[in-house]
Parts: sequence; C-alpha cells; structure tokens
Amino acid sequence: MSSIMMVEFLAAAVQAGTPLLLAASGEMLAERSGIMNLGVEGMMLMGAVSGFLVTVLTGNNWWGIAAALLAGGLMALIHALICITLRGNQVVSGLALTIFGSGLSAFIGKGYVGTPLTDRFAAFPIPGLSEIPGIGRVLFQQDALVYLSFILVPVLYLLLYKSSWGLALRATGEDPAAADANGINVARMRYLNTFLGGALAGLGGAYLSLAFAPAWMENMTSGRGWIALALVIFGMWNPLWVMAGAYLFGGVEALTFRLQTIGVTISPLFLQMLPYVLTILVLIAAVQRRAQEAGPPAALGLPYDREER
Repeated sequence: MSSIMMVEFLAAAVQAGTPLLLAASGEMLAERSGIMNLGVEGMMLMGAVSGFLVTVLTGNNWWGIAAALLAGGLMALIHALICITLRGNQVVSGLALTIFGSGLSAFIGKGYVGTPLTDRFAAFPIPGLSEIPGIGRVLFQQDALVYLSFILVPVLYLLLYKSSWGLALRATGEDPAAADANGINVARMRYLNTFLGGALAGLGGAYLSLAFAPAWMENMTSGRGWIALALVIFGMWNPLWVMAGAYLFGGVEALTFRLQTIGVTISPLFLQMLPYVLTILVLIAAVQRRAQEAGPPAALGLPYDREER
C-alpha cells in the first residue's frame, strides 16, 4: 500500500470511527454512574432520523444536531425513569429501548427514504494544520463533528480524573451508598449522565445521516450501537482507550470498503462480517485483561434505594 493510500485509509478510519466514539463515550458516562444502557442502538437510530428530518425541514444541519441530541437524551430519560426511579431491570429496559427506537425511527423516517440532504457536514481543512504532511490529511481535513469528537475526549478525561465532579461520578458508580453518605445526590448524578449518554448516542447517529452517509435509511446504524457497548468494555471505561478502540473499529470498516474498491476477490458478506468478528475478539481480550486491571464500576447494573442503605 502506497503512502498516499495509507493516509487516505487512516482518514477514512477516523471518519468511520467517529459515530462509534461518540456513542461509546456517552455509554461510558452512563456506566460510570452505575447505569447500563443497552439501548444505544435505538438511541442512535432516533438521533439519525431526527437529525435528518429536522435538517431537511429547516435547511440547517446544526438544528438537526440539536434535534438528534434531544431525541437521544429523551430516549435515555425513559430508561432512567424505569431504572432509577422505578428500579426496574436495566438489561430488559435497554433491550426494549433498542426495539422501540428501531421501530419508531423506521416509522418516522418512512417517507424520507431517498430524500436528498441539502445541508450536510462537509469536510473543511484547518488552515496551517491541514498542510502538515500525512497527519494533516488524517486529522485536519475532516468535518466539524469529527473536530468536535477530538475535543470531547480530552474534556471527558479531565472531567473524570481531574475534577471533583468526576470523582463524585466514579463514586456513584462504585459505591452509591457511600457516595450518598457523603452528600452526593445519587439519583441526580445517574439521571444526568444517562441523559448525556443518550444525547451523545443521538449525536453519533446524526453523524451517520448528516455527514458519513448523508441520507436516511432504515436501520442505518447496522449494529454500531452494539459495537459501541463493546468499546466501553474494551476501553476499560477510560475515554482515551475508548477513542483508540473506536478508530481501530473504524479502520476495519474502512478496510472492507478499500478491499472491495480495489477488486479483492473476497465475498462482500465476509468483509461486512469483519467488524463483528473483531467485536467478539475484543470482548474476549477485555475479559482476560480485566483479571489484571480495574474492572467495571462495582455498582453497574444495580438499582439503588437509599432507604436500604
């Protein structure tokens, strides 16, 4: 592979990894607070269809982004109500949310399949930085949402590990009773981060319909929500590792397209399967690594009732 082809491949990997990075970062926040949300796929689909419809109707893609954030956040609040207030089963609620989001997005977007998008997020180079050989094309000739994801990761890292808010969040996920005893409002912390997780999942879905493949089609996430869940485990609930994993998966997806375009005689169905094979391998590796490193938040998936404290 020539150097030019390699640079283009890495740029495509960053683009393909961005929706995964956004969705996985959101899920990481929710899980850090102790809430497991398996509805990421449904929230991404609702973000994709909401962002696309609002952009088509208003002609402004930033209004579409706002709609996607709100749609994903509202979906997550349904999950929060069931799991935090009503103390329902988080796994069942999350799965129901995925099914609900898949069906509702298909219903809402049925009349918009094939509709052209007039205001997509196009790539624009950052003056000066985009001219750096190699890395300039990979990192600084992207669209606004990719640049936003570059900012999001260090911000989340600083919030989680260098702020009192992040300490409170991690305490809520590890030992909610102790956090409550120290004056942290466990329910509020969990509601907030579940909402933020849903909003970021909606943003990841909007990236697909407004930038990556500017169109709407049913189930266009193609399982990316489940990959995002695996990335949280692979990244050990650390935003920097989540980012690395997202670009790894993005590279695999970009590779499948590159192999098809250069005429490699491999079944397209096999190539489409590769990201999910990698998901299984990553989960196996993460489980093995967890024996030596820190595992998930201790209270992940467990409802909290301060009356039982």
